[in-house]
Amino acid sequence: MPHNQRMNCGDYLYIWQAADWPRWRYDLAVLAEPLARVSRAQGLLLGRLADIGLGLRDEASLTALTDDVLKTSEIEGEHLNVASVRSSIARRLGVDIGSLAPADRNVEGVVEMVLDASANSARPLTKKRLYGWHAALFPTGYSGINEITIGNWRDDVQGPMQVVSGPVGRQKVHYEAPPARSLPAELERFLDWVNFPQTEEPALIRAGLGHLWFVTLHPFDDGNGRVARAVGDLLLTRADGSPQRFYSLSAQIQRERKGYYDILERTQKGTLDVTEWLLWFLRMLDEAVGHAHHTLDAVLSKARFWQRVSGAGLNERQVKVLNRLLDGFEGKLTTSKWAALAKCSRDTALRDITELVELGVLQRSVASGRSTSYELTQSPACSPVYCAS
Repeated sequence: MPHNQRMNCGDYLYIWQAADWPRWRYDLAVLAEPLARVSRAQGLLLGRLADIGLGLRDEASLTALTDDVLKTSEIEGEHLNVASVRSSIARRLGVDIGSLAPADRNVEGVVEMVLDASANSARPLTKKRLYGWHAALFPTGYSGINEITIGNWRDDVQGPMQVVSGPVGRQKVHYEAPPARSLPAELERFLDWVNFPQTEEPALIRAGLGHLWFVTLHPFDDGNGRVARAVGDLLLTRADGSPQRFYSLSAQIQRERKGYYDILERTQKGTLDVTEWLLWFLRMLDEAVGHAHHTLDAVLSKARFWQRVSGAGLNERQVKVLNRLLDGFEGKLTTSKWAALAKCSRDTALRDITELVELGVLQRSVASGRSTSYELTQSPACSPVYCAS
């Protein structure tokens, strides 16, 4: 790096170059209130979950994990198929969601990593396990059209590992990772810290530090952000003391993706006092847990819906499409979309919809447009189904 890019952190540019790396420092007094707030929010969420049945807890966990897999990929600009992700997780959790989407190898690997990080969080995090996660993310050995090293640390044959943006020739370097030759020792030290806590660090602080530490090492050719977030999830699961996930930190990070990259860059070019990063991390956690309450509201609302329509004698197609609507269907539901979702003719789709309108389960949307669209009835107080008694 040219000397004029150096910042006011002594004689180094990146935190891993500091003389006392990786001796993390933070102001626990500043973090005490956010820590307490997140712990309270988690307690409230777990209290609500304790009051509902096992089936609904599984549904809430399925929703959170689906969000986690989708969003950890979206942060990196990769968009996975929602139905494939949900089906893949449901299959592994043994949750019945009706018909399952066909397996997709791009989805399966991310799902395997996310589930292993949470369901097996008590197991030691090892080099072999990290290699397995990385191999699962890149089943073909390629990232896009580029062949990458799988199941091993990067080798820097093509030059130092850098995080860059902008067009070729005018690229801005946001970060440069430690050289490949230092990785075996660096990862050994990191894994010792993950598996053998030497201090009484609060568990949520450890999750924030683990996420930051791994992404700072950037030990793989690609996929470092996704693996770093899985490491963070593993440490969060240990902090929660429950193998089930009910909130998604990755989904919250995706909602504030620019802020995520900004705080990472500032932290990695700053000092080893990472209080600011931990404040941001705890705020994301607080928001993620708050969002989980809305998810739980939706799960309970869905359960109440199916209780109310239990005597309506709906066919398999109607159940499938109604579930899609209840899970947050994007866009307008038209006859043609129903036909595509249910894999039936438009005439059959129209019959299905007409039956549900007559039962008071669906209503025509008030929004005008070239084609009629439908939505779930919001206040079905006088419908035949809801007032069967």
